[in-house]
Amino acid sequence: MLLLLGRRVPLSFVHRLTTCCPSSLPRPVLLSSALIKLRALTRVTHRTVFVSAAGQNTGTMPERRPFVRLPTDVYPVNYGLCLKPDLIDFTFEGKLEALVEVTQATNQIVMNCADIDIITASFVPQGGEEINATGFNYQNEDEKVTLSFPSTLQKGSGALKIDFVGELNDKMKGFYRSKYTTSGGEVRYAAVTQFEATDARRAFPCWDEPAIKATFDIALIVPKDRVALSNMNVIDRKPYPDDENLVEVKFATTPTMSTYLVAFVIGEYDYVESQSSDGITVRVYTPVGKAEQGKFALEVATKTLPFYNDYFSVPYPLPKIDLIAIADFAAGAMENWGLVTYRETALLIDPKNSCSSSRQWVALVVGHELAHQWFGNLVTMEWWTHLWLNEGFASWIEYLCVDHCFPEYDIWTQFVSADYTRALDLDALDSSHPIEVNVGHPSEVDEIFDAISYSKGASVIRMLHNYIGDEDFRKGMNAYLLKFQHKNASTEDLWDCLEQASGLPIAAVMGSWTKQMGFPIIVVDQEQQGDDRILKISQKKFCASGPHNGEDCPSWMVPISICTSEDPKCTKLKVLLDRPETTITLSGVSPDQWVKINPGTVGFYRIQYSSAMLESLLPGVRDLSLQPVDRLGLQNDLFSLSRAGMISTVEVLKLMEAFDNEPNYTVWSDLSCNLGVLSSLLSHTDFHEEIQEFIRDLFTPIGLELGWDSKPGEGHLDALLRGLVLGKLGKAGHKPTLEEARRRFRDHVEGKQVLPADLRSPVRKMKHHPSSQVFYLHKQADMQEEKNRIERVLGAISAPDLIQKVLNFALSEEVRPQDTVSVIGGVAGSSKHGRKAAWKFVKDNWEELYNRYQGGFLISRLIKLTVDGFAIDKMAAEVKSFFESHPAPAAERTVQQCCENILLNAAWLKRDADDIQQYLLQRKAPPV
Repeated sequence: MLLLLGRRVPLSFVHRLTTCCPSSLPRPVLLSSALIKLRALTRVTHRTVFVSAAGQNTGTMPERRPFVRLPTDVYPVNYGLCLKPDLIDFTFEGKLEALVEVTQATNQIVMNCADIDIITASFVPQGGEEINATGFNYQNEDEKVTLSFPSTLQKGSGALKIDFVGELNDKMKGFYRSKYTTSGGEVRYAAVTQFEATDARRAFPCWDEPAIKATFDIALIVPKDRVALSNMNVIDRKPYPDDENLVEVKFATTPTMSTYLVAFVIGEYDYVESQSSDGITVRVYTPVGKAEQGKFALEVATKTLPFYNDYFSVPYPLPKIDLIAIADFAAGAMENWGLVTYRETALLIDPKNSCSSSRQWVALVVGHELAHQWFGNLVTMEWWTHLWLNEGFASWIEYLCVDHCFPEYDIWTQFVSADYTRALDLDALDSSHPIEVNVGHPSEVDEIFDAISYSKGASVIRMLHNYIGDEDFRKGMNAYLLKFQHKNASTEDLWDCLEQASGLPIAAVMGSWTKQMGFPIIVVDQEQQGDDRILKISQKKFCASGPHNGEDCPSWMVPISICTSEDPKCTKLKVLLDRPETTITLSGVSPDQWVKINPGTVGFYRIQYSSAMLESLLPGVRDLSLQPVDRLGLQNDLFSLSRAGMISTVEVLKLMEAFDNEPNYTVWSDLSCNLGVLSSLLSHTDFHEEIQEFIRDLFTPIGLELGWDSKPGEGHLDALLRGLVLGKLGKAGHKPTLEEARRRFRDHVEGKQVLPADLRSPVRKMKHHPSSQVFYLHKQADMQEEKNRIERVLGAISAPDLIQKVLNFALSEEVRPQDTVSVIGGVAGSSKHGRKAAWKFVKDNWEELYNRYQGGFLISRLIKLTVDGFAIDKMAAEVKSFFESHPAPAAERTVQQCCENILLNAAWLKRDADDIQQYLLQRKAPPV
């Protein structure tokens, strides 16, 4: 799953079936919509329902117990599942017939179940008579149900039959409804799924743990004018006997798989189709009338499948793969085996109206999700503790795949800015967590879908790949996939395979990176002895508040690479730092050569050079002899050190001025990001304008060089750079840029000249007020990417009444539920006043926002975007106090991290504000 994270159980009514389904899969019970709605409304937190022989509810009894995983005395072999969704009343009926194995005699079966009403349940032992369940004990806290039987179920095979009903919810998880509008303006709904991590149990009673794998035979009863999709190909489609407007669609048996990867979609879609070079049918499903927008993703997918087939040396095991755009979708995408679901903006590309960054995003997301078809789906983590193995690996190899498909993207440099530095920033906090986290209760799982699992996971995999070398890495990966295909594995299983392939101490090295949180700062000094350079290298834990000085300082096994100015792209020496400090001799390095640690910025650590070493590297920034990724890494390390109080922020500003000749998009992007952080910090001072002037001075030369219009021969990165630079200049108040932006926006609105897609966001940010024209453009936009672009820039305003208008707009029907977060975040990130207004809005509307996202990862994202920019001690106390009285269990760690960041910002401001002000004033002072 790619990201951009309350539970209730309905009171069960007992109802007996009198009808049988003529197909091999039994037909679900048909209940009145009124009864189903009543059940949805009649909910209690936890109860045991006792059922008499006559089928009457005879009482309830509360009960609580600590969370434990499901017992192993009964496990599924095959799920026969038939579902009949009602797209008008937003309910569904289901019938499950699961082939199970009883490994130990028992009189009860424990399964996962949430927000589902079980109507009847029975067990049929192989060759025996049916035994009806006499009680359903729902444990809401743990999202389980215990089916009680009047006699013992003996060891052996049998069939578990359950009839049930549920609600097509609007929470974007489980089996839910997704709203869309037809070309004629009619609002309709699709029925779609999102099961990772623990929401398959909201669609059907199941053993909803990744290690309890089974095969699935799925049938869907749907309106005959709707598309019905699932993991496998359709094997039968026939009229439904009881209703001429319905059809029953049956799908082929799946491979052995985990419940969280099951998927089904019912709705109205067009598609484009192709075949990969290795014979797999690939389809991209789009909203009706937008098939053209699926062609880019189709091209990426058909290139990607053969790439992974070759890289893993294991063929894709399904006959088809579908990629489908879902209107209401909380995550970026989800890797359901054979039916990958996406946000529209993560899959659809309009050749005329999509910007370059959107094309790149789609390529990365497709690469990420298709990697999971092997790494996650074919071989699955044993438990959520090993989630990072799925997400970290996919987050790394998506870049490898895009680099293969689109080498012109320079994507590995972008990885450092997008993932590597992001992970370093989060992992430097005291409230971070190890890559591997022990997870128990389902509510804990959502918390680890974060930058540690994804971005740090990807970064340490990248470091490992570099340490092992590609050939042995691929050999180990192939051994791992073959050994554990259709099974489950742990982190240690992967290390064993890579260790056998490479002969290197992989488990020992990587254990230090996955089992403890944080990372080291590598402190480097040097001494020249003849033609030799003597390096003294030491490690200690890096903390956002400064270096760790405690007695029990952790240490890491750190792969260290070293290069020199003689050949900045070639590693001169590799060592494994497995102790607190060491001394290294580099032979044949003359006094005039510089030495660089961590070429390629691959090792997951910060570096602090001695003053002399740092000074010697600065010419490499100015003359571009340092690789772009190393120019970026050097600046980013210094910026992080300044925030931690280890150097003055003034030193970083001086370094930034050395980038006046910089041509690389990603280097500018990282500079822009860090200056944005600094600008946000200094918005709490009375010299905010001075940092804006610094930004204008730094970005004006490259802005003048690029101009507003693309030139012949320019490519993808030039388009990205132009949008970045012009947007930065506009936000910093560069008058010529603002004037030209207003002119071009006016021409765009009046239809005189359409703005290129790459310039729409930066130009709209420069409007400074969400005029009725901007809201009108949002209403008229037919493409979700365009709507999102407008939503993200609406926050770039200053008038309090207009800020409030945008915040209210965020919760309106005009904005899709998943996009509300980015609208509010846009306001919070726009100005000091916007931050305060957004925080007040979140507090005032907390109940609605929390209910909308049911405490999932979007709540964590909302909290972070809203409060992370504060820099006053008392705000940390206010945020902490609010969430103590308004608990958000899945966002607890996010709240801690935000409070820590606020305190760090406040300390940074107190420590460096005066020096920064002095520097900014002196640099503009006339020479004496």
